[in-house]
Amino acid sequence: MKKRICSMALIVALAACMLCACGKKSSGMTVNDGVLTMATNAYFPPYEYYDGENITGIDAEIAEAIEAEQQRQNSHVDIGLAGMTVRPDREESVNFSDSYATGIQVVIVKEDSDIKTIDDLAGKKIGVQLMTTGDSFACEDFGEDAVEQYNKGADAVMALTQGKVDAVIIDNEPAKSFVASNEGLKILETEYAVEDYAACINKENDALLEKVNEAIKELKDDGTLQKIMDKYITAD
Repeated sequence: MKKRICSMALIVALAACMLCACGKKSSGMTVNDGVLTMATNAYFPPYEYYDGENITGIDAEIAEAIEAEQQRQNSHVDIGLAGMTVRPDREESVNFSDSYATGIQVVIVKEDSDIKTIDDLAGKKIGVQLMTTGDSFACEDFGEDAVEQYNKGADAVMALTQGKVDAVIIDNEPAKSFVASNEGLKILETEYAVEDYAACINKENDALLEKVNEAIKELKDDGTLQKIMDKYITAD
């Protein structure tokens, strides 16, 4: 198992976060005064996903809770929430809040696969979601030629069921959903990587970073954050 600090968000979400506080604003902290603008990647259940035309999930509810907390302090925030974790090269462009959740990268294989451990991935074809932690880690560890990139995690899993790839590296929570809905798949017992999720904030807005961290602390202290996590993630 590896302890790593990286990013689970698509670059577009991170880029949107970098720009989120650059527009005209009367409050000094948001693009649109009185409106929380959130950048995300809504194909990452249970953190964010579409329920009909609406985006819901852990990050969506945390964003709402942060906004509510800030309204009590008479201010609003713009953030990026997309199951993102802190990465040194990203910190050159954006600020990251204190962590609000821990993510685990795992490996999905077919039940009859000869892949039993992480080391067995060497020489195999690995499916990943484009521009995610699984993507960057797999390319670093096994080489770009061994990695097949897909726009959605579901597409990578479909490729696995069709025999186009030998394994899929993805976050544990989406992995559990994919395995539950696709017969004949399983998750390796060995964790591939562990990471801390945080909110992405405009690099030049230190005041906003402080406000968001204050809100996250309050949500942790009063149990709101844990209630949101428990709503979407149940104990095995």
